[in-house]
Amino acid sequence: MIKKILFYLRKNKKICLFFILFLISFFSARTTVHTVFMNVSEAGKERLLPIYSVDRDDKKIAISFDAAWGADDTDELLRILKENDVKTTFFMCGYWIDKYPDEVLKIALNGHDLGNHSDTHPHMSKLSKDSIKNEINTAHQKVKDLTGIEMELFRPPFGEYNNNVIQAADECGYYTIQWDVDSLDWKELGEEHEIDKVLNHKSLKDGSIILFHNDAKYTPLVLDRIIKGLKEKGYEIVPISELIMREGYKINNDGRQIKYEPNNIS
Repeated sequence: MIKKILFYLRKNKKICLFFILFLISFFSARTTVHTVFMNVSEAGKERLLPIYSVDRDDKKIAISFDAAWGADDTDELLRILKENDVKTTFFMCGYWIDKYPDEVLKIALNGHDLGNHSDTHPHMSKLSKDSIKNEINTAHQKVKDLTGIEMELFRPPFGEYNNNVIQAADECGYYTIQWDVDSLDWKELGEEHEIDKVLNHKSLKDGSIILFHNDAKYTPLVLDRIIKGLKEKGYEIVPISELIMREGYKINNDGRQIKYEPNNIS
C-alpha cells in the first residue's frame, strides 16, 4: 500500500508537493498546540504574593525604611520617630549591617523592628532557591550575631519576587513584606511632593505599609510632618511586626493579608 502511494506521488508532482506541505503544516500545528498547553500549564500555577497591606479596621498602619546605602540620616530619623512616639521597621542589607553596626544597634535599642533586605541586594528572582536562602540567612546571621535578634520580616531588593523568593523566605522562617504606599522619596522630587504622595495616596487606608528609604534627601525634612499628618487622619503607626497576622489568614489577589475563613472559599 505504501509503495503504491509513493509511486503515485512520484508521478504527480503537484499532489506530491501538496502532500509535503500538508505534513509540514500538520507537524507544525502539533508542535504549536503542545507549546500552547505548556504555556497554559505554567500560567496555571498558583502565583504566590507577599504582604502588601493588612485587612484591619482599627486605623493601624506601618512605616518602613529600606537601609541599603548611606547612614548619615539615621540619628535624625530616630530622633523624629522618638519625639513622635512611633516605632517602625528598618529593612537592612547585610553589607549595610557590616558597614554600620553602630546604626543597627541604635535602631534596635530604640525599639524598632529589624528586617531582612538580603545580604548583597541582588535581583533575587534571577537566583536559584538555594542562593536566595543564602542571601536571607547570611543577613539574618549578621543581625543575630550583632544584636541577638532573630529577624522574621523580609523585603526583597527592588521589590522583585517570584514563587521561589517567597517560598525560600517562608522556609527560612520569614514573612515577605512589600508596601502599598510608596513615598517615592528616592526620586527626590521635593518636600511637598513627598508629603502629598504619602498623605493623599490613593491606597492609604487601615493596614497600609508605607515605604521610605533611610538615606533619601527629603525624608528627614518631611518625616515629622508626615507622621503628624497621618495621626491627624486618625492613624496609629505601629511596626510591621504588630500589623501583620500570624495565623488564620490568606493573601488575596491585591496582596492584602486577610482573615481566612475555611467555609468562605471566595
